[in-house]
Amino acid sequence: MARDDPQIIPPDLLLRAYRAGIFPMADSRDDPEVYWVEPRQRAILPLDGFHVSHSLARTLRRGRFGVTCNRAFDAVIDACAAPRADAPDSWISRRIRESYRELHALGHAHSIEVWQVEEGAGGGRAERLVGGLYGVGFGAVFCGESMFSRASDASKVALCWLVAAMRRGGARLLDCQFTTPHLTSLGAVEIPQSQYLGLLQEAQRTGLAPRYRVGASSTTGASSPGSGAVSMAGASSGGAVPEGFSALLADAAAVGLSSSPGNFIAQSLTHTS
Repeated sequence: MARDDPQIIPPDLLLRAYRAGIFPMADSRDDPEVYWVEPRQRAILPLDGFHVSHSLARTLRRGRFGVTCNRAFDAVIDACAAPRADAPDSWISRRIRESYRELHALGHAHSIEVWQVEEGAGGGRAERLVGGLYGVGFGAVFCGESMFSRASDASKVALCWLVAAMRRGGARLLDCQFTTPHLTSLGAVEIPQSQYLGLLQEAQRTGLAPRYRVGASSTTGASSPGSGAVSMAGASSGGAVPEGFSALLADAAAVGLSSSPGNFIAQSLTHTS
């Protein structure tokens, strides 16, 4: 489907919907229609209330995974839409997929990717995408759409980096849409839609908060994502997430942790800022 195809949801319409607390879904992967959702109860993840277990902090510190931002948006949304044992179909239809690809090209949709480095047949090394998430960012708000995991803790690591990037970038609101046991274990709470709309309006009115960590440049750092290293690429105009991600790399490098930035992330999430 071409990006100028009239079947995609116009980007300005998508953004207006998110700014009003509404988002699209489809009944199935092949459904050409979308419907607009405004839940009575909304799940959010308070950025100061994100829960990092001891085992998850240990995973971050050990640098088991490489993490990137906006490097493989298409692969992440495809993995989120792929059949699963507990969900053979998906609400991420082809129309929705193409609509968010366009939003990503415009700098308003972002992905966090988690990679595992594996030894190849000839002694070489290959990266395998094992987890990630994507969503829509505008100003001080990020609306998470979906995540996936093909390795233990992979999606949790992606969420850790998202929260850390939002905090570093001065974001105020992380919308999870619907609560799940997985999100609840990480600190997500459910609130009435009316309360969510108040938080959404406040975040848009007041803009980015003072950054949790200051003094480091937000210039993009990039390196091979193997062995726990991190890089950022792609669109960077959609608010706090890509800017905060880039700044985290600079922060880690400034304190000598550029080779194992997961340790820096663990510290930033387990200590009061």
